[in-house]
Amino acid sequence: MNTGIASFMEGLKARTPGEAEFHQAVLEVVESVWDVYDANPRYKQAKILERMVEPERTIMFRVPWSNDRGEVEINRGYRVEFNSALGPYKGGLRFHRSVTLSILKFLGFEQTFKNSLTTLPMGGGKGGSDFSAKGRSDNEIMRFCQSFMTELFRHIGPNTDVPAGDIGVGGREIGYLFGQYKRIRNEFTGVLTGKGLGWGGSLIRPEATGYGAVYFVQHMLKEIGQEVKGKVFSVSGFGNVAWGAISKINELGGKVVTVSGPDGYIYDPAGITGPKVDYLLELRDSNNDVVAPYAQEFGVEFFPDAKPWEAKVDIALPCATQNELDEADALMLIKNGCILVAEVSNMGCTSDAVNCFVNHQFTFAPGKAVNAGGVAVSGLEMSQNSMRYNWTSEEVDKRLHMIMQDIHDTCTRHGKSGGYINYVKGANVGGFVKVADAMLAQGLV
Repeated sequence: MNTGIASFMEGLKARTPGEAEFHQAVLEVVESVWDVYDANPRYKQAKILERMVEPERTIMFRVPWSNDRGEVEINRGYRVEFNSALGPYKGGLRFHRSVTLSILKFLGFEQTFKNSLTTLPMGGGKGGSDFSAKGRSDNEIMRFCQSFMTELFRHIGPNTDVPAGDIGVGGREIGYLFGQYKRIRNEFTGVLTGKGLGWGGSLIRPEATGYGAVYFVQHMLKEIGQEVKGKVFSVSGFGNVAWGAISKINELGGKVVTVSGPDGYIYDPAGITGPKVDYLLELRDSNNDVVAPYAQEFGVEFFPDAKPWEAKVDIALPCATQNELDEADALMLIKNGCILVAEVSNMGCTSDAVNCFVNHQFTFAPGKAVNAGGVAVSGLEMSQNSMRYNWTSEEVDKRLHMIMQDIHDTCTRHGKSGGYINYVKGANVGGFVKVADAMLAQGLV
C-alpha cells in the first residue's frame, strides 16, 4: 500500500475505532482517487479527503415505543448527514437488526459519491435503526415509525435532508413516517421520497434501483460486444431491488435462476418469471426474511445456508446487503465462466473480491455506479414535488436511462486504460472530483 494512503488510513482508524465497514468503504475510494488527490495541491492544502471522511453531522437518538402487549421497547435511531456540497443530504433509512453507526457511515460516505455521479443536485446521507419488522404487527411497525419520526423530524426537510427507504423501509414504513412528519409540522412537503403515487410519489420508483442496474449492465455488455438477451443471471436477495432487476431482465430477454435470503438460496432453472416475480413481493411483505417458501410454492430446489454464486451463470448481480460476495465466490464465478458481475447492493463485494475481479481484468462495476438508479429517481421525485406535478412513467424511465448512461460514460472516461475499464476507479474518481471541486468553491465548511 502507498505510504501516503497507509498513513491516512492509520489516522482514520485511530479516530474511528471499530468501524470496519466504514474503513473498508473509505479505503476503496482513497486507493482509487489518491493519485488525483496527491497531484492537486489545492485539494491537499484544503485537506479535502480529511474533510470528506468526517460527516458534517451525526445524529443518534433513542426510539421508545410500545408493542401490542403494552410493553415498552427501546431501539436506537441514527441519521448521518455526510456531505451537502452538491445539495440537500439524500439517502435512505434502514431498519434492520444489523444497523450500526459504522454501517450507516459507510453507506452515507458511498451515497455522497453515488449522488454525485447522478448529476442531480443531491448531497449524501444515511440513517436508520436497529429495529426489525420481522414478526411485528402493522400496528407495532406504525408505532415504531411514529416514535422514530418524532425525533427525526427536527433534523430533516425538503431543502435540508430528504430521506428515502432502504432495507426494512418500504412503502408502508414511508407512509407511517410521512404521516407523522405531516402531523408534527402541519405541512405537506416533499420531505421523504418513495411515497405512494396518490400522495407525492413518482412512477417506477419501487423498480428504479433494479431497472437502473440492468440499464447499466446493458452498457457494460455493449462495451464487450454482448447483450442481455439470452444471458443467464444469478440474483441475491428477494426484495424490491431484486424484484425490479428481475422484471427488467425478463423484459430484455434474459433469464434469472436464483434468489436468496439469510436462510439460503433457490435455484429455478426454468427462470423466475410471471407470477413467480410477483410472489417475491409477497415474501418481502411477510416480514419473515426467508426465501425457502418460494421453493415450496413452485417446486424448485432450495439450498440452505448457501450463497447463489455457486450456480453456473453468465452474469451475477448481488442485490441483498454488504459483503455478501467474497474472494472465494469471485474465484468460483470466474472459474465457472461468468462474464460480468455488477454490485446492485451497496458494497456487495468484500475488498478482496473487488481486488480479485480487478486483478483478473474481469468486467466488474461497484454499487455506487450500478445502483444509482434508485436515488436518481428519488431525485426526480424531489423535482416533481417541487413542481407539484407528476411525470408519466415513460418520462421518468427516459430520464433514468439518460442518467445511467451518463454514469457509465463517467466511469469509462475516468476508468478506461488500454482495453480494460476499471469501473471501480472510474466511479470513485468521477464522483470524488465533482464533490471536491464543490467543497473548494464553498470555502472551509
